[in-house]
This record gives sequence, C-alpha cells and structure tokens, in this order.
Amino acid sequence: MKRTILSALTVLVASAAVAPIAAAAEPASFNIQSARLEELDSRTKNSVHKLRLEHLNNQTKAIEDIQATRLDALDARTKAVDNIQEARLDALDARTKNSVHKLRLEHLNNQTKAVTDIQAARLEALDARTKAVDNIQEARLDALDARTKAVAQ
Repeated sequence: MKRTILSALTVLVASAAVAPIAAAAEPASFNIQSARLEELDSRTKNSVHKLRLEHLNNQTKAIEDIQATRLDALDARTKAVDNIQEARLDALDARTKNSVHKLRLEHLNNQTKAVTDIQAARLEALDARTKAVDNIQEARLDALDARTKAVAQ
C-alpha cells in the first residue's frame, strides 16, 4: 500500500511540474500557426485582388482601343465624305452656270449638314456607350473594393 501511495504521489508531483510547461508550449505553437494562417490569407487576398484589378484594367484598355478605332473609322468616313463632296463641287463648278451651281451647292450643303448631323448623333451614341461602360467598370471596381474590404475584415 505504501508503494501505491508513493507511486501516486510521484505521478501527481510529476504532473504538477510538467503541466505548466505543457500549457505554455501549446498556446505558442497555436499562435505561430494562427499567424502563419493569417499571413497566408493576406497573401491570397492580395493576389486575388491584384488579378481582378489587372483584369479590369485590361478590359478598360480594350474598350479604349475599340473606341479609338471607332473614332478613327468615323474620321476616315468624314474625310471620305468631304473629299467626295469637294470632288462633286469641283465637277459642278466646271459644268454648270451660276444659277444651277447655286442650287446644287445649296443641295450639297444640305447633304453636308445631314451627314454632319448623322455623325454628331453617332458620336453622342458612342459617348453614351462609353459612359455606360465606364459606369459599369466603376460599379465593378466598387464592388470589388467592397468585397476585398469585407474579406480583409
């Protein structure tokens, strides 16, 4: 019986001596793992955010390139119309007298005004589309920022 009591007392003393050390070691390990996990989460969030921003920037550049191409085409059409009208006017000058020339010139001016009005309407439509795209991209970026902030918190 003395042996059993002595063995139990030894185990009790050993447990009491080791317990604080074990308790102190466990939270440190947990804290290191927690810090590593937080750092990994932060890197992942930053990487995803950078990829999304890069994608949005690429979309914006593509839209700007498309719009520049459209404007170049519109300018080319305008120049072609101007050249055609100038050639018509030159031919008209060579063939007609003043009264007929004045009537035809007025007609050409009306055509030029109509073409100018059509081009202005096209530019307004293009501006409206550009603004709509800009609004969509801004909304996407706002949503992305909100999601990033929500994930970061």
